[in-house]
Amino acid sequence: MLEIPLLAAFLAFCRIGGCFLTMPGLASARVPMQVRLFVAVAATLALLPHMWDSIAPHASAEPGVLLVLIASELAIGALIGLVARFYVLALQFIGSAMAMMTGFGMAGGGTAIEDNDPQPPMAAIISFGALMLLFILDFHHEIIRALVISYRLAPIESLFDPQSALTDITDTLSDAFYVMIRLGSPFIAYAILVNLAIGFINKLTPQIPVYFISLPFVIAGGLILLYFAIGSLLGLFAQGFFPIMTGL
Repeated sequence: MLEIPLLAAFLAFCRIGGCFLTMPGLASARVPMQVRLFVAVAATLALLPHMWDSIAPHASAEPGVLLVLIASELAIGALIGLVARFYVLALQFIGSAMAMMTGFGMAGGGTAIEDNDPQPPMAAIISFGALMLLFILDFHHEIIRALVISYRLAPIESLFDPQSALTDITDTLSDAFYVMIRLGSPFIAYAILVNLAIGFINKLTPQIPVYFISLPFVIAGGLILLYFAIGSLLGLFAQGFFPIMTGL
């Protein structure tokens, strides 16, 4: 009978597709929906033989139980993708803050990589570089590994645990905040020192509009700081990503 294999494949697709629906990169607004669907189906067919023993016994459940399992699998998959997405969103946030602190916040909205909302050009460059670096380091393989391990840590019969999910999200946000503060600390110090110096100069020469004159120098200093810090920034970002996915 084809009913059991089809239901088992659909249960696997719910968790894998839910993850691919929210994970960074693949869930970007720049990726067509058909591409996401085909990638999720291909990953499901590739992983199903390895997880058959964990999924197949639940494919013969009653229709009411199957609906509960489908909703639970979608929530678990979305949680795995959201953990990675929140980390990337934290980088987008600190990138926007860095653009504002270096004078690029008034440069107008640029094209965002992940979403349709406008984003400062500096933040878009940092987000694109970080996302490209993650794919170069095979972070999508880490996502697939987390999906396979999830069937051992959160089997289908255990259903979705909202308390555990909230704990995972809270820990991810806490770790991401700590990493992003480290990444943005040079720019925070730069903004404090530059604005303090400009304020003193403005007090000494109140007849000169120092804030308007100083903006090109503030932007130039921010670009120089970004030039020397971008390598370490992206490296620390990538180093912080994999422990978060491993701890999931």
